[in-house]
Parts: sequence; structure tokens; C-alpha cells
Amino acid sequence: MHFVTFRQKDSWPADASARWHAARKEWLALRGEALERDGWFARLSPDHRREYGRRFGRALEETLDRGLGTCLLRKPENAALVEQTLRFFDGERYALGDFVVMPNHVHALVIPMVDRTIGSILKSWKSYSARMIHQKEGRSGSFWQHESFDHIGRNRRQLDRLREYIAENPAKANLGPGEYILCPAEWEEVRAREPTEPEVPETF
Repeated sequence: MHFVTFRQKDSWPADASARWHAARKEWLALRGEALERDGWFARLSPDHRREYGRRFGRALEETLDRGLGTCLLRKPENAALVEQTLRFFDGERYALGDFVVMPNHVHALVIPMVDRTIGSILKSWKSYSARMIHQKEGRSGSFWQHESFDHIGRNRRQLDRLREYIAENPAKANLGPGEYILCPAEWEEVRAREPTEPEVPETF
């Protein structure tokens, strides 16, 4: 089960983003890892994984919840396009769990089918939703940030914590009705749609 986050390209000031990426690269290098090496997160020790989350995950979450950039997903019709995109192949290419569409980013829980990877699912979601929103807004160019963030949930306790995070995200960002779409999942139904063989996880 993957907890994924993807965001609008302008949701983070360029200078702050550059500092965050540089600090992360240096932190990983000191621990003998690099983003270019597949599976780098899985090779970190449990203590280093927790430190990574505190140091880099929290900074990213707090920045996104400030609502920076054009926040085109604050418009209900644009958020609805993203929701439709997430639901389109549910049960066919993946099992979709809880998700929230925030003004400038999306959090979702998803289980890929055995012949799909989380990378291919995210690419499909982002390319289709960007095209539909650009058509509606009369825009062009990049809509989503190329980089996505993926955390693997390995047990029920982690699942409950991630579901709680998704449910509480709009309130933490001080959003009102109509500024977000929150969709909890019935997890017995999700489990009925999940693959019968485990996927080898990817980390972004």
C-alpha cells in the first residue's frame, strides 16, 4: 500500500525548493545513498528513515499546506477532474483507498495491481488530469511537479495513521467547504480489489 503525494509545479517557491533538495542530497550522501539509486529509502536504517521523515517530509507538508502558487485545484471543477482521474482505473490498474485533493496538491492511498507500478500509475494520473485542466483553463506548459513522493505502508497501524493524516489535512490547512475534496475509502472493499501477489515497491 503506497501513500503518494503529488503537487502543482508552482506550489513551492523555487529558492526554498532548491535549498530543500540540496539539503536532502547532502544528507543522503553522508549516509552513502543518492536519489539516483533505486531503493535508497529501503536501505536506510529505521532511525535514519524516521529522521528523514522529520527533517524533509515535515518541511514539505508544511510548505504545501501554506497554499502557495496558483492553487488551481481550489476550484471545485478542477478538483473534480482530479477525482475523476483517480477513480477511472480503480479496480482495474490499482485499488484506490482514501484520498484528498487539496488546493495545490493531492494525497492518496493506492495499491497497484501486479502488472502495474506506482510510477506508471502516477504518470497516468498526472498527464491526464493536467491535460484536462489545461483545456478547461486555456493554459499550457507543466502543471504538476515532475517529482512525486511515495511512502509504503506496511501494516494496519501505519494505514490508520496515514488515513488519519489524509482526513485531517484540510483542517490543518484551514480550508473551508468547497476548497478541497476528501474521499475516505471502505477498506474492506479496497482489499477485495487489491492484487493477489505483492509488487516490488519503488521509492521516489
